[in-house]
Amino acid sequence: MIIRKQIAVTGQVQGIGFRPYIYRLAQQLGLTGAVRNDTAGVSIEVQGRTETIAEFIATLNSENPQVPLMKILSIEASDVEVIKSESDFSIIASNATGDISAGVTADAATCGECIAELFDPTDFRFSYAFVNCTNCGPRYSIIKAVPYDRPQTTMAEFAMCKKCGGQYANINDRRFHAQPIACEICGPAISLADSTGKTIENDQRKVIQKTVEILLNGKIVAIKGLGGFHLVCDGQNDSAVKMLRLRKRRDSKPLAMMASSIETIKKFAEVSDLAEKILASPQSPIVLLPKRKNAVLSPAVAGGVNTFGFMLASTPLHHLLLAEEVDGRKLNAIVATSGNVSDEPLICKNDIAISQLGSIADAFLTHNREIYRQVDDSVVHIIDDKPVMLRRARGFVPTAITAKAKIENEIFACGADLKNTFCFAKNNQFILSEHIGDLAEGRVYRHWLKSIEHFRQLFDAHAEIVVCDLHPGYLSSSYARKIEGVKLIEVQHHWAHAASVMAENGITNERTIALIADGTGFGTDGAIWGCECLIASLQNFSRFGHLDYFPLPGGDAASKQALRPVFGLALKYDLMLSDKLLSSIEPDENKIKIIRTQLEKNINTVQTSSLGRVFDAVAALCGLGSENNFEAQLPMTLEAIADETIKDCYPYQLQKNADPVTVNIAGLLSSIINDRQKGVGAAVISAKFHNTVAGFMCDLAVAARKETAINTVVLSGGVFCNRFLANRLIKLLRKNDFRVLFNTLVPSNDGGISLGQAAIASTMTEK
Repeated sequence: MIIRKQIAVTGQVQGIGFRPYIYRLAQQLGLTGAVRNDTAGVSIEVQGRTETIAEFIATLNSENPQVPLMKILSIEASDVEVIKSESDFSIIASNATGDISAGVTADAATCGECIAELFDPTDFRFSYAFVNCTNCGPRYSIIKAVPYDRPQTTMAEFAMCKKCGGQYANINDRRFHAQPIACEICGPAISLADSTGKTIENDQRKVIQKTVEILLNGKIVAIKGLGGFHLVCDGQNDSAVKMLRLRKRRDSKPLAMMASSIETIKKFAEVSDLAEKILASPQSPIVLLPKRKNAVLSPAVAGGVNTFGFMLASTPLHHLLLAEEVDGRKLNAIVATSGNVSDEPLICKNDIAISQLGSIADAFLTHNREIYRQVDDSVVHIIDDKPVMLRRARGFVPTAITAKAKIENEIFACGADLKNTFCFAKNNQFILSEHIGDLAEGRVYRHWLKSIEHFRQLFDAHAEIVVCDLHPGYLSSSYARKIEGVKLIEVQHHWAHAASVMAENGITNERTIALIADGTGFGTDGAIWGCECLIASLQNFSRFGHLDYFPLPGGDAASKQALRPVFGLALKYDLMLSDKLLSSIEPDENKIKIIRTQLEKNINTVQTSSLGRVFDAVAALCGLGSENNFEAQLPMTLEAIADETIKDCYPYQLQKNADPVTVNIAGLLSSIINDRQKGVGAAVISAKFHNTVAGFMCDLAVAARKETAINTVVLSGGVFCNRFLANRLIKLLRKNDFRVLFNTLVPSNDGGISLGQAAIASTMTEK
């Protein structure tokens, strides 16, 4: 029997060679019909025998290596009238009308076939810095609107030459309908300029050679890549790395590295099988890798931590740079840090780069393909033998996270003010923005506003519900409260952290024990929370337990100056701090006096349960420093030195008669001070401290289970970016027969807050 089916496919199915795959599959099975892109995804009509169409749909539902970037969310088939005169299968023009729900494909690293062509002297794209195909290349960074067709990308201004046009129109070519297709004759071009913008070189091959020569001579080059500029120097040249830090005003924060191959990275870092797989994936993120001893890299690349952040070359331009040889020398590992000043947004426009980075870079390698959407590099690390997101951006955004239940009302979630991302939710998708940054910086806030509008247009998002943090002073929350004609939902910070884990894992109605630990979050009682045990679902939460409150003087300064939490904890627990110990942390006696006065007179002092600030205090007591020059610098240093062979703990008390239950860490802190005075090494103290934190958090979970019979624990919050602590706690919880869930798809820091906010709102608005 001959039948005809209309099939609607949603997910990541545009701009990845999906339509050619459908065409070939239909021809192979002898089916007639048509396929096209639309605003929801891909629409297919197939006609043929009942059993053949059943085979066609079954094949669609299976994983297919022929289309490596394909991610199907749904396939819905319905019967339509048979067309008797139809004799073939075709690809027809896109339908740009209707509600937009099509998934926008993330940018993808250059595939193996394109790399082979890039270095093949017989190929007409030999050494062309913009080689790509349907399996790789720019997507999100160049798209202006959906459906994903060339006229709606920044490639619209480049008319295809005859050769490229032939491949674009050839159904059997992997560049069939590859929207960014180009070559040296018809496509974008690179050029090299000096720090004032004056052109040095335009010849495509000479640009590469001259850039590498400049880098090998210890200079800094701003290079325009896929989602914005990188500031680049030779990672093996100590003076060049130090100069980059000085000019960029980035004193201490680790710098990202790039290399051409896994083999090269292995010269500098330990690369596990899992890490290798992540590095070589189409997403090509930065991966944090344990340092090799005696790695021949500048010590200034990543001081104070025990990892290097490495990524592989992800664009043809970077492959060409790392392959180029000048006078027998090559670049092995380059620093490739974000092209911006301090914590400002990533720069993606040539004129702005020269204006703002001219005092940092000695030269500019630019190109004339517009970056419509600037996207920073993603960062991944490994916890519990799983890839875990630290910064979600290039390669992952705007890939949606699927909701288990249909979202009845469209939602906009603002996120938090630190490490901001925002989220739109509609249909069955949570669509998160890339990492935006800290909204207190004016340019970041303006970029955030612009990004929200871009998402609204790209995804046709018309939020009926707006969600924000409970904090009265957040800029994101202030913005949300001013939006008219919507329902506003304010969500407590740590509940949102817990909900982000539940959303990732498809939990909709289940109650969980949520262990949430970070630096700061506004609590329902007006205090600053930061080490919490919640009983939480997506519908509501209660506070079962927390770290003892202690006074924290100085507001925002307390997150930078470790002496402030040291004094607050000392006052709370009546700890004896010797003058010698205090002077080792802060030699300025006047500063010590001011902080003491603040505490004594309760001036600009808040009550907090912040575990992040306890980490700061312990790092300072261990002699590791007195200030966070960048966020979590002291906790990262404390983690890096911890001796993994140490299994001992310090004493603490779980005060179970309190409501909520509280954790008293007087014994922990006094023991650390005693160990320090006895000359016990900081590596031992750090390990015992981490073990103790894991111990009391597990005890909180055990006490909560005894009262509630809940056996699922979710972990979230910035403190769980600490691999040593996270791994110890996960093992301890499992040893106590808990089911343990934690963030992997979004960061456990505030970069995941918007997902949690949206997930909570989605259940509050279900019909």
